[in-house]
Amino acid sequence: MEDQRRSLSLRGALSVLFVTVLLEPGTAGMPPFYPMNQLCMFCDLELSSCSGTGTCMSNCSITSICTESNEVCVAIWRKNETDFSIETLCHDPSKPLYGIVLDDYNSSTCVMKEKNTTSGMAHFCSCTSEECNDMLLFSPIVDPTPDDPLVSVILVSLLPLLVMGIMVAGMFYWYRAYRQRMLNQEWESSIKKRKPRAGGLDCSDACAIMMDDDRSDSSSTHANNLNHNTEPLPIDLDLLVGKGRFAQVYKAKLKQTTSDQFETVAVKIFPYEEYASWKNEKDIFSNTDLRHENILHFLTAEERKVEKQYWLITAFHPRGNLQEYLTRHVISWEELQVLGSSLARGVAHLHSDRLPCGRPKVPIVHRDLKSSNILVKNDLTCCLCDFGLGLCLDSSLSVDDLANSGQVGTARYMAPEVLEARLNLENIESFKQTDIYSMALVLWR
Repeated sequence: MEDQRRSLSLRGALSVLFVTVLLEPGTAGMPPFYPMNQLCMFCDLELSSCSGTGTCMSNCSITSICTESNEVCVAIWRKNETDFSIETLCHDPSKPLYGIVLDDYNSSTCVMKEKNTTSGMAHFCSCTSEECNDMLLFSPIVDPTPDDPLVSVILVSLLPLLVMGIMVAGMFYWYRAYRQRMLNQEWESSIKKRKPRAGGLDCSDACAIMMDDDRSDSSSTHANNLNHNTEPLPIDLDLLVGKGRFAQVYKAKLKQTTSDQFETVAVKIFPYEEYASWKNEKDIFSNTDLRHENILHFLTAEERKVEKQYWLITAFHPRGNLQEYLTRHVISWEELQVLGSSLARGVAHLHSDRLPCGRPKVPIVHRDLKSSNILVKNDLTCCLCDFGLGLCLDSSLSVDDLANSGQVGTARYMAPEVLEARLNLENIESFKQTDIYSMALVLWR
């Protein structure tokens, strides 16, 4: 029994040893294990119906295992004079193929790319997945979009309009520059010819300063002087047209000495206790550099001692102030542009430190810009008025002088820094910015 058990154990050990030797790679019982090479379609040059667009099949029926482990699948599509052909094969990408070195073989799909070979133009693709050279992917050929005849007609039609628009804009710019230059020359020549009279401004002088202007009923050519005559000008007050904190405004008739004719003017009357406000506005109006089409034309000033009043005589504009005009009228976009742009030009001239001719000018801030202090002229342009709170930003003014000028204006139109008493007094531009804020509120309204 014991001998039988020993015999069975020996047989088992020999069986295990035989199987182990048999399965060991490299022994005579079993050939060595090799990794599987690339599996590709492999057909010689064959005719094809593929036209080189979209996706095509090679129609190759032979699948081959590449002989070298580093070979990849390759497909070549050629176009001849009358037909198309496709060639599929395995190839080592490190070696040239028809004079071409493959550089896109790491792809899993076969995307065709046109290349210039030694035998002419051809499309190549190379890839590394199984039988990947069976499906050939061509980039879509985008035909150039033919010109839309409608677009061509529109472009041809708009070209003359564009050229005409450029010409009109250039002519308008030239006209504005020429007109401004002529106005400056006329103004300078009129100043040189003008000689003040020792007796001051009489009635004839006052009538001479009025011009018949469609844009305003009166305008100044002499102006900016205090009437020092002992006799006041022959002015008849006609109608009360406005009333403010410091003064009342009347429509009045200025009679001419040589006839019964008269000119319509505006007279702003200050009570005796408002001398400071009258003097401030008179001094600002007396600055010859203030003259501008969008600033109220000043004629003269008078001290009416008998009536205990102070008068400012200016041009009269029957359309009234902007607040009243907007209350009575609905304006169009074009009228808004005219009103807004003329207002901006007036404020710009007021703030400017130079005249259009380049001569230095003292900047002035209004400090009470609002719709009731803006007049509407006959041509629907605006002009600024009521400079009782105005301030000349002379370079000689100190910070204390500016601080003592006070917080003035209408609260509704005041800038936040003015309301909070946080205005930067060391920078005169801060005062201009408060005017711009007020003007923006007027434009918004």
